[in-house]
Amino acid sequence: MKVRAKAKCCQDTPRCKRCPVVLERLHKAGIAERTKKGKYRLPDDLTKRDLKRFRARVA
Repeated sequence: MKVRAKAKCCQDTPRCKRCPVVLERLHKAGIAERTKKGKYRLPDDLTKRDLKRFRARVA
């Protein structure tokens, strides 16, 4: 699945799925692949549980 990051984080809790922070976390973990600046490719087998872990705010 291809996803385009939003231009700016909206500071929601939990973060939205298109948040640039979430997509960058997925990229650093080796789950998402960055195709171009601001565009990512997510695997189809990404579960809601995995996504929720990366969307959580870490204090």
